[in-house]
Amino acid sequence: MAEARLGHPLREVGALLDPAAVHGGRSARSHLESLAATNGLPRARIAEVLARTGLDSVAGKRVGGFSLGMRQRLAIAAALLGDPPVLLLDEPVNGLDPGGIRWMRGLLKSLAGEGRTVLVSSHLMSETALTADHLLVIGRGRLLADTSTADLLAQRADARTGADARTLLEDAYLRLTADASEYRAVHR
Repeated sequence: MAEARLGHPLREVGALLDPAAVHGGRSARSHLESLAATNGLPRARIAEVLARTGLDSVAGKRVGGFSLGMRQRLAIAAALLGDPPVLLLDEPVNGLDPGGIRWMRGLLKSLAGEGRTVLVSSHLMSETALTADHLLVIGRGRLLADTSTADLLAQRADARTGADARTLLEDAYLRLTADASEYRAVHR
């Protein structure tokens, strides 16, 4: 059987899966340098992604002293390092303060505006309502919805007038996943 290989995977897909998956004794720059070296990426990209994620001033500091929000930004920098056309980001606002959350919203919209495919996994419907153009709702391994955010909100708006987009999206999500939940609350 032939095995397909990606010579430079970070040039194809950038992923944020676990911001804690960095050796705490390394500096942010050192972490990105090792990723660049193993993926055949130019060293110039390191300074670019550090600046884009706001970490350029702490690039020489050890990651072990970083807050969760700073680790999150470093994981985003790593995902962007190869300048990939596709990004997979799992809970990208986790650990960010309000300013960081606003920054992340702008970054996600900017990346999509550059023509990239940006897939975000999130349980925060309020954030999703503010950033996503298209939604895939998955429950217990099944695709439950594949629709534009606007269409899903329009369906719910008919049912609840006066509710804001965040509440409508949360309602729609709960309705879609009600039968697909792995657990159910027991009401007494």
